[in-house]
Amino acid sequence: MARVCDICGKGPQFGNNISHAHNVSKRRWNVNLRPVHAKVGAANKRLRVCTSCLRSGKVVKA
Repeated sequence: MARVCDICGKGPQFGNNISHAHNVSKRRWNVNLRPVHAKVGAANKRLRVCTSCLRSGKVVKA
């Protein structure tokens, strides 16, 4: 399953691990997702929502 927020579409960011010896390897920063039961229209749905959407009030919990 993709690590993507169902509200804002925010996904992982990519970059490099760089050691003291400047060895470079790929890494990713995942989004902080939480499973939430939220109101979508008249129904309640289970969504995977990032914590920034939860804090900003973009989601109404069911």
